[in-house]
Amino acid sequence: MAQPLSRRTLLQATALVAAAGAAGAAAGPAAAAVGGAAEASWTVRPFGLGDVALEAGLFADKRELMLDHARGYDENRLLQVFRANAGLDTGGAVAPGGWEGLDGEANGNLRGHYTGHFLTMLAQAYASTGDEVFGAKIRTMVGALEEVRAALRQEPSVLSVPGVFGGRAAGNERGSYRYVELPSGVLGDASAVTLAAWVKPGHEDSWARVFDFGNDTTRYLYLATRNANGVPRFAITTGGAGAEQGLDGLAALPLDRWSHLAVTLADGTGTLYVDGTVVARNPAMSLTPAALGTLAHHWLGRSHYTADPVFAGAFGGFDVWSRALSGDEIAGLQGDRASGDLVSYAFGETSGPGLADGSGRGLDAVLRRTWGGPSHPGFLAAYPETQFILLESMAGSDYTKVWAPYYTAHKILRGLLDAYGATGDERALDLASGMGDWMYSRLSVLPAATLQRMWGIFSSGEFGGIVEAVCDLHDLTGKGEHLALARLFDLDSLIDACAANTDTLDGLHANQHIPVFTGLVRLYDATGEERYLTAAKNFWGMVVPHRMYGIGGTSTAEFWKARDVIAGTLGASTAETCCAYNMLKLSRALFFHEPDPAYLDYYERALYNQVLGSKQDRADAEKPLVTYFIGLTPGHVRDYTPKQGTTCCEGTGMESATKYQDSVYFAAADGSALYVNLYSPSTLTWAEKGITVRQHTGYPREQGSTLTVGGQRQARFALRLRVPGWATAGFRVSVNGRAVPGTPRPGSYFTVSRTWRPGDTVRVSIPFRLRVEQALDDPSVQALFYGPVTLVGRNPATEYLELGLYRNAGLSGDLLPSLAPVPGSPLHFTLAGTEFAPFYEGTEDPTHAYFRRSEPTVVFGGLDSGVANPAGSDGSLLDEVWAAAPFRDKAALVTRVRSVVDAWVADGLVTAADGDRVLATAREASYVR
Repeated sequence: MAQPLSRRTLLQATALVAAAGAAGAAAGPAAAAVGGAAEASWTVRPFGLGDVALEAGLFADKRELMLDHARGYDENRLLQVFRANAGLDTGGAVAPGGWEGLDGEANGNLRGHYTGHFLTMLAQAYASTGDEVFGAKIRTMVGALEEVRAALRQEPSVLSVPGVFGGRAAGNERGSYRYVELPSGVLGDASAVTLAAWVKPGHEDSWARVFDFGNDTTRYLYLATRNANGVPRFAITTGGAGAEQGLDGLAALPLDRWSHLAVTLADGTGTLYVDGTVVARNPAMSLTPAALGTLAHHWLGRSHYTADPVFAGAFGGFDVWSRALSGDEIAGLQGDRASGDLVSYAFGETSGPGLADGSGRGLDAVLRRTWGGPSHPGFLAAYPETQFILLESMAGSDYTKVWAPYYTAHKILRGLLDAYGATGDERALDLASGMGDWMYSRLSVLPAATLQRMWGIFSSGEFGGIVEAVCDLHDLTGKGEHLALARLFDLDSLIDACAANTDTLDGLHANQHIPVFTGLVRLYDATGEERYLTAAKNFWGMVVPHRMYGIGGTSTAEFWKARDVIAGTLGASTAETCCAYNMLKLSRALFFHEPDPAYLDYYERALYNQVLGSKQDRADAEKPLVTYFIGLTPGHVRDYTPKQGTTCCEGTGMESATKYQDSVYFAAADGSALYVNLYSPSTLTWAEKGITVRQHTGYPREQGSTLTVGGQRQARFALRLRVPGWATAGFRVSVNGRAVPGTPRPGSYFTVSRTWRPGDTVRVSIPFRLRVEQALDDPSVQALFYGPVTLVGRNPATEYLELGLYRNAGLSGDLLPSLAPVPGSPLHFTLAGTEFAPFYEGTEDPTHAYFRRSEPTVVFGGLDSGVANPAGSDGSLLDEVWAAAPFRDKAALVTRVRSVVDAWVADGLVTAADGDRVLATAREASYVR
């Protein structure tokens, strides 16, 4: 049993979860400050979500769509699978489906993961807004999970439901894996028998058993509510399925309504009754219970065929007689209870595992779980522990049997930690601590070789961000076992390769491995082992830019391909949304240790493009409306409801949309500086300094931002303003209307140090330019950017659009003059009959994130020279000319054209006459700046 945590320990450590963890839900009642062991190695630290308020703008609009979903969605639907697994009443709640329910992919082997995501979303929403609706939902979910764990710790208890004749009955929730075990001797040595049961099926499962008495799959007799054709079936055999003597009904039993089933066997004839009426008779049934001999198992609700489902619904009575009742007798059972002489169960109990036999023979039954019960009292899941057990012996992947159980455990653990950070509900931390104790009890006894094999199995061995979460748990509990547990997930082959800067990512499952490295950063915090941090840094550099698409995403059909192959991997299943979510987390974690602007350049790219664009721009009560994959093929239409709406990416999408502000501002660890990482309308409350910083901007529709200092006192610190790597058109800063001297360098931070006073105003101007990014493996395949924003063509064509952009290029090198702005639609342009719009707009338009560059002739300032644009080994003539931009004036451009033309003529790539025409056109043309 988990050891109780002292109040002192909790209060000392509670803020760490939000600061170091993915969710960032820091500023709840139990997390008033950020600090602790995790931060000791940080150069930079974050602010809590409650410290940064989103103001009206793009992010706030997107967030509100998700908050509406969070407010309206019934959390009991998510709790259904947990309650069912524990045998508790689910209150009629219907699980969401998809990956979060028994009817989803792989029999719902991932169920429970989405509940963890939802808890994290609620925690972040509560920390950000203080809206009590989110706090109430968190407390409901935590309380329910506490009840679930308590039920799993105990023997199964009868779920009492209304019965047939006004009495009680024994309910069995679908997904509970519970059945009734009867003692031996139930059938005696009868040569004639009647078996009768009141049942209320709750699902259309095929082959769910009313009863199954036998040894194995060779000698048995059973009654199923539905066979493969959907009708009741009774069978008896001594030679397996192929030798069954059986009876099949005529129609399906109704769901959620009581039905009476009876079977008689006597004198070589079997008869099946439904509600007192004969539905099947077989005069060639020579087998009787006596012919089966002594049987090992006598089960109600469970089959000897392990793939068959456990009966879901309710039992209102089960009786066995040592003779064949007449038709009139069976008809009489419809209106009154009668007790069998061999065994009789009325199922009138209201608690406990025991079920009394009313036959007078004392053959009391007991409620069981097919999987027994947890190996440790801290176990908490929405399915049996069997997935965890099977993983330990698996040699290869089979997600229909085992689908990432530790990944699911991570989501639940993370959600509980975030719930605790946001509300201070100690029940959540106790549940989380128990999960840590349980996992340690399982994994610590396994050989190292077994662990390495497990974590290397695709999908089945995926464990998500569990290392990060367990490190956060250790910060809260101080338990050595929890830190030891985090290290048990080390996948040494991957860590060692990345620590040596050896790229072995080709063929790996992307989202299985990205969160591994965020965990390694946290392990470095906890242990100081440089190997962990080095591996994480090197890994990041293997993805950015070598496996990164223009929108910031990575992976193709969930996997990585060879390094630097971008155009060659574009498809309908590129850029899994979870990958972007986890790359943002990793970039953020690395920045805390080394504030390299490249991490935040990537952060801005992925956040403003893929992450924002992954959320559809409409609200929905049932679905979060978030993409799984984002296809980057020409004409792709985003799917915002993949796989019924409960995939991993919709889970992380819910989280992303409720923590947009988590990286807008950071502080130097010693409080000496404030980093402004993102230009986003927001207000920072920096309690340590006693000030606020309000950022007013329409960015990215506005090319700059205004920051105003507020508060009641002065504060001295360095204001570090990120200069985006793409900001080649200038970056200007003024304080209180006066220009700040200096030359900001793209891809750096520009620092303004002073004593700040309330009312001080900082204006940042960041002119945008239209630019392209070439695919690393095919320079002709390009993505279009305006400032931080990817512009996508809205066009139903399924072939690459062929576009030219040099025609009206400005002296600055800006390609924007080749596009026509759409009046009244910021950041919308047209080119060659196609509208281009920001990727972040969550529409269902067919889009082109990449196009093929086509510059067939040499054109300057709209004048066509009539000369074909020749290509060399490193690009075309025009590429070489414009690579020298910006140009001071027209004369500088003409000088560049002359130099390039002379070189190409000398190399025999352009004739002298064509060269003269190119130069003359450059001189004659007019250019914008």
